[in-house]
Amino acid sequence: MGLFDSIREMLGTRAEADAARDADPEDLFGMSTAYITMATELDYASTGDAALCFSGVDSTDFADAVREVEDILDAGSEETGTDFDLREDDHGYQWVVLHDDDPEDLVTSLHFAADTFIERDYGSRLLAAVFGFSNGDRTAYWIYSFRRGAYYPFAPRDGQKRDDALEFKLESNLDGELDIESDKQYWYPLWPSSGGTHPWE
Repeated sequence: MGLFDSIREMLGTRAEADAARDADPEDLFGMSTAYITMATELDYASTGDAALCFSGVDSTDFADAVREVEDILDAGSEETGTDFDLREDDHGYQWVVLHDDDPEDLVTSLHFAADTFIERDYGSRLLAAVFGFSNGDRTAYWIYSFRRGAYYPFAPRDGQKRDDALEFKLESNLDGELDIESDKQYWYPLWPSSGGTHPWE
């Protein structure tokens, strides 16, 4: 198991063991106002992308649950125009990746996907929801940890380093609007796979 596998493993099992409270997909709707704050106060607009990270189960029932998520997103796309695709990263984690210029549609679609897994009794397989933002020069993310029931910022730099100053700035501006993880040891970086740009690539 490599370094990045260990990080993602901690995002799941360690955070589950130290869970602060039960995760609630309703928390995702907090991003509906956070998008506005990010744009007006920090000049960071949505990249038009959001994603749901989960660990798979080798069973026909889980495969049926994933197909149900696809069917729900397919039906919703006719109304919202939200595109999506399913992919697996180099670490073996699966992603539902959404694309839409309207941040509200991203939040709603991501909520539907997460809620479907929970209704099918696979809520324990949910790891994170990721929302992308950019100011034209830099890209940053808000990550919701389902195991901790809280958000935290992730601002990657070249060379797989983090922009701590930007992360703390995001925390300061959104504290109170989002339920932000207070214990920074749980601010896990979600580095992309080799050759990728976003955490889900």
